[in-house]
Amino acid sequence: MPRQGHNTPLPLKRSPPASFKRLLGGAACITLSDMKTSALTIRLDPDLSRQLARQAKRTGRSRSDVAREALRRQLAVAQFEDLRRRLMPLAEARGYLTDEDVFRDVS
Repeated sequence: MPRQGHNTPLPLKRSPPASFKRLLGGAACITLSDMKTSALTIRLDPDLSRQLARQAKRTGRSRSDVAREALRRQLAVAQFEDLRRRLMPLAEARGYLTDEDVFRDVS
């Protein structure tokens, strides 16, 4: 018997409504998840959609997983850029004008 867990369909203990069975093509199942999530719908241009599908296929992950990872990375970059923008005036006041100035004192 396959291991049941995250996103693994489990058989229902009771009979679902007929409309539900029609929607699932006659199969009755539910999906359990241990994560609390929210859904986001975005529109992708055809090229971005193809790139997303290609990356998902190449890595063996879902399109959602690839998109979540890309969003996490982009948000981390944005957070870094914001922090850098806010700290630059303080660094410049202490004579740190370039990355090399920082590396010189840290190394």
